[in-house]
Amino acid sequence: MYNNGVIQTTKPITILKANGEREIFDEEKLQSSLFHAGASEEAVEQVMSHILPELRNDMTTNDIYRHAFFVLQKISKPVARSYSLRRAVMDLGPSGFPFEDFIAKVLEVKGYKCQTRQTVLGECVPHEVDVVAYNEKELIMIEAKFHNGLGTKSDLKVVLYIKARFDDLGGNVFDYGGTDRRITGCWLITNTKFSSTAIHYGICKNLTMIGWNYPEKGSLQDMIENEALHPITCLVSLSAADKKILLEKRIVLCSDIKKNPKLLNEFLGKNFNSEPVINEINEL
Repeated sequence: MYNNGVIQTTKPITILKANGEREIFDEEKLQSSLFHAGASEEAVEQVMSHILPELRNDMTTNDIYRHAFFVLQKISKPVARSYSLRRAVMDLGPSGFPFEDFIAKVLEVKGYKCQTRQTVLGECVPHEVDVVAYNEKELIMIEAKFHNGLGTKSDLKVVLYIKARFDDLGGNVFDYGGTDRRITGCWLITNTKFSSTAIHYGICKNLTMIGWNYPEKGSLQDMIENEALHPITCLVSLSAADKKILLEKRIVLCSDIKKNPKLLNEFLGKNFNSEPVINEINEL
């Protein structure tokens, strides 16, 4: 049924979220995510026309995503890739190392020099820091918290122990960029969300926290989309095995391949057909 161009279901449907919670299916929420990915009104209507007849109680959000992605791929592959961006970041797992490399690449585009997986000495004890980012004015220690499940949140306990680590690091000086200096900032970046208590504590303690859609401006999604920093995991022209090989070689951004297409044949074999991959990247 349509209402001012919007398709509506006749009765509420309960869906199952990634974290196991149930909620009423919200058509406007789905439509908003489709529009945000760049889908036209016609494309949104086609997706909704496909999904609504398939809806049933306890249908998972992942099932709904797969239906939407299936339709979008037929309409516009660039829009489909934009819609799948969050899951593409999730596919940087299962270990957190590619995510750390990805965050470093994102910050390098913003003008920082970055080093990953650093062991640094605090005032009391040594700490493993995922990413150290610095320029002439700033020295930032970053915890890159990667979760393998969309429904997993970084909660208060995570923020508390990270804040304690950063407090200890604040008591020492470090030689990054050729000069001894103290840290100017400590960031917590995650590929999912924060709990409400974690956010409240972070605000209270002036801790920079960046999640998939937090804060309202400057979220991880914003950082990726504003600079077109698509991870290679969003490419449908690469197999899962190909992506794994490239990630192990620390090739995490589509732009890395665009700058140097020879990387594909270097790591995936002389006979690898790179043309479909390059074409897909250019579409981005």
